[in-house]
Amino acid sequence: MPVPTSVARKRRIEVAVGKYFANPLVTGLNRIGLMPSLMTEIETVGRRTGLARRVPVAITYDSDEAWVIAQHGIGRGWGANISATPKVRIRRRGEWVDGQAQIMPDDDVPARVKTFTSGKFRSALTASAFRGLQTDPVSVRIRLELDPSTD
Repeated sequence: MPVPTSVARKRRIEVAVGKYFANPLVTGLNRIGLMPSLMTEIETVGRRTGLARRVPVAITYDSDEAWVIAQHGIGRGWGANISATPKVRIRRRGEWVDGQAQIMPDDDVPARVKTFTSGKFRSALTASAFRGLQTDPVSVRIRLELDPSTD
């Protein structure tokens, strides 16, 4: 089924904003030690190259799990990489932690996004940003392989 022109145009704009503005900004902040608490990096294995691919993502933690939103679905970008190889790594408290990603197609994405921040204003702002930068969102749960002595 073909993608409507307006959706394709929105996706191209979102990808460009991420690739040329948001991702470099967040990566730069991370390099100088100023990563916002809502953000982290996820490392996937490239589905075609087999090389490590890192991208900044919004994240929330729930005990031994982490949740991220694949804003463009599982058919492109890091969502597609996870579909091909679910083993990932994420930066948590400055350290890389291994995890197993699982696509959660039945999860309520708008409800999940509300768990990323606390407070009415911050939650509304975060939800608005997510809506503005997504085309086919899906929740991704990452079961973390935590070392009990460090957590």
